[in-house]
Amino acid sequence: MEHLQAYRAAGGGKHRANKLFVTNILNRRLLVAAAVLFVTAVAMSTESKAQVGPFAPLAGSWSGSGTVTLEDGSTERIRCRAKYAPVGPTMEMSLTCASDAYKFNLGANVKAEGGAIVGNWSETSRNISGSLQGKGNGGNYDLVAATAGFNANISLRTSGNKQNVTMRADSQFRGANISLSK
Repeated sequence: MEHLQAYRAAGGGKHRANKLFVTNILNRRLLVAAAVLFVTAVAMSTESKAQVGPFAPLAGSWSGSGTVTLEDGSTERIRCRAKYAPVGPTMEMSLTCASDAYKFNLGANVKAEGGAIVGNWSETSRNISGSLQGKGNGGNYDLVAATAGFNANISLRTSGNKQNVTMRADSQFRGANISLSK
């Protein structure tokens, strides 16, 4: 028994194996904390890269409703989803709207060059595509979508998490008024 007391007194009352165990736990916690910090920094860096540029206010998924006006003057209520994926001066976007009797799937790839916007669009349910050009910045854009036999003026107004899209065309699709939110 005297030997055990002398052993404890020499170690300051602590057993060497306990000290190693505590050190290992602290090292593991430090390693986990560093890994969490690293993953968070990478995620924030990736998000911030996607959020820089003239299309940054649009980034993300939006949804809402509105009306579509057809050639005969009839209107239908529509539900819409939009997704904007900006990267620097470029952006991919999609807008899908549907009612009981009408649907359109609009996609576009655009690039900002100063205050000018240029790009291409396609409407997959009707298999048509064309050019897109206009001007704007900071979430507010005035664009013209064109192809043989079809022209549409598109106005996009964004304020915070609200967005209004207005389209006017010269075909069987006469226009749409859409309100979206994030």
